[in-house]
Amino acid sequence: MTTTDADPVATGAGALPHDDAALPPGPAVAHRPPLGRRAAAELVGTAALVAVVVGSGIQATELTHDVALQLLANSTATVFGLGVLIALLGPVSGAHFNPVVTLADWWIGRSSGALGIRDAVVYIPAQIAGAIGGAVLADAMFGKQLVQWSTHDRSAGHLLIGEVVATAGLILLIFGLARTDRLNLAPVAVASYIGAAYWFTSSTSFANPAVTIGRAFTNTFAGIKPSSVPGFVGMQLVGAVVGLALVALLFGTWRTHRSQG
Repeated sequence: MTTTDADPVATGAGALPHDDAALPPGPAVAHRPPLGRRAAAELVGTAALVAVVVGSGIQATELTHDVALQLLANSTATVFGLGVLIALLGPVSGAHFNPVVTLADWWIGRSSGALGIRDAVVYIPAQIAGAIGGAVLADAMFGKQLVQWSTHDRSAGHLLIGEVVATAGLILLIFGLARTDRLNLAPVAVASYIGAAYWFTSSTSFANPAVTIGRAFTNTFAGIKPSSVPGFVGMQLVGAVVGLALVALLFGTWRTHRSQG
């Protein structure tokens, strides 16, 4: 992910692979940082991502009334912020910042123990807490009410289709890179995809349940009405399934990939 009014992460980053299985940090499992440190990286990274998304949205609306320029400013800040965060925290936690990435990583690597269910159960609350904290921080930086539920309704059916497309594309990108041993490109590739998806999806590519929840806490440019959150999250989960199916179709299953290695 990611992302704004018109919509990051979006967004989310990807798990790093090792021995043909998706692993969070990149080094071998035995050399991973402790789970507490990885969870802290997920919390801080997701908080920073949402602060970038919300903060740049507030700044944009204060500088111009042109909605296209507002979205351009918001998407540009998100692209750079997300790329930096993936590069910085990828070696610690895998820089997921996104529950659907964490769940997809667990699902793909469940037979190898790459990312265990215990890891996922710790990662996801950290991501959600970080997202809420990032929204509150952004509001604080700009002198807004710290918690004010968004009134921006995003329940229309075409927006939900946009979330399926955005999330499916994100999962396909991350795990396609993992399958072809090119996750060194993740900071640039994932950030670029989120930047593009701001513009080519109707929902502006939230593609991230944690970020979606966090953005409900701010009644600013990047906000989403709480009643719209369940629909977005549900479609993001559907998109993750579609994305994993596309990875299997285009690159083969993980079991097939390992047998060929």
